Amino acid sequence: MKLLIVSGLSGSGKSVALHMLEDLGYYCIDNMPLGLLEAFVKQTLGTGDPRYDLVAVGIDARARADEIDGYDDCLQRLRSNDLEIQTLFLQAEHNVLLKRFSETRRKHPLTRYDIPLAEAIHRERKLLAPVAEQADLVIDTSRTSMHELREIIAARVHGESRTLSVLLKSFGFKHGVPGDADFVFDVRCLPNPHWEADLRALTGRDQPVRDYLESHEMVEGMFRDIRDFSDRWLPHFEASNRSYVTIAIGCTGGQHRSVYMVERLGEHLRQHEYIKLLIRHTELS
Repeated sequence: MKLLIVSGLSGSGKSVALHMLEDLGYYCIDNMPLGLLEAFVKQTLGTGDPRYDLVAVGIDARARADEIDGYDDCLQRLRSNDLEIQTLFLQAEHNVLLKRFSETRRKHPLTRYDIPLAEAIHRERKLLAPVAEQADLVIDTSRTSMHELREIIAARVHGESRTLSVLLKSFGFKHGVPGDADFVFDVRCLPNPHWEADLRALTGRDQPVRDYLESHEMVEGMFRDIRDFSDRWLPHFEASNRSYVTIAIGCTGGQHRSVYMVERLGEHLRQHEYIKLLIRHTELS
């Protein structure tokens, strides 16, 4: 049986993730008390029912603080049952969460008459920190639509568990650094096509922009360094049973240089059979 634990900040998309997993064939349970998780797994394993080969359990801020404090020990005990366990944590920036709750007018689970929304979000982030620290995959949904999140869940979580899932993400520094990146490369030192009038409206996926960037030797040098870093270290992550790695490459606006570098690195990494590759251009979505 494969157990996927899904957690995250309220408003970050946990319900969307669970609905997508249900569509992918997972038996999903939302808001399970952590104190009941081990008993549930034991009972499920004992039934031998093939319908429960894929199970996803949602855990959120409604869990008791003492249960969350013991989350690490709980995971260790579950893994001793020869059970395949992966953990997914969803998060978003503070201002994004404030806006989402304001637009939907939903009640945050930690708000009370004496706890405003901003304070509730802060408390929830602190409360769930032990869960986030243990997560195999962290997804920042600050600039991710519901449909994009569903695609990411399908591409990264579903499929061969023994394959290293690598997400290459371009972004613009002026919009902020992605919070879910394992490695961040800054390519703002490269020549900027934005200052070429005939290239400004294009992106790093367009051939004229590629031609412009490839005419500069420093661009080639930057690509070689990022490529060699990836070739050297990704196999070590795969060998240590790491399931997910996110590499973010940023330029000023996230339209030209970072997009080009992600596309080119993707072309190279697709040659490696041990990698399942996903590319996302944050500012072009």
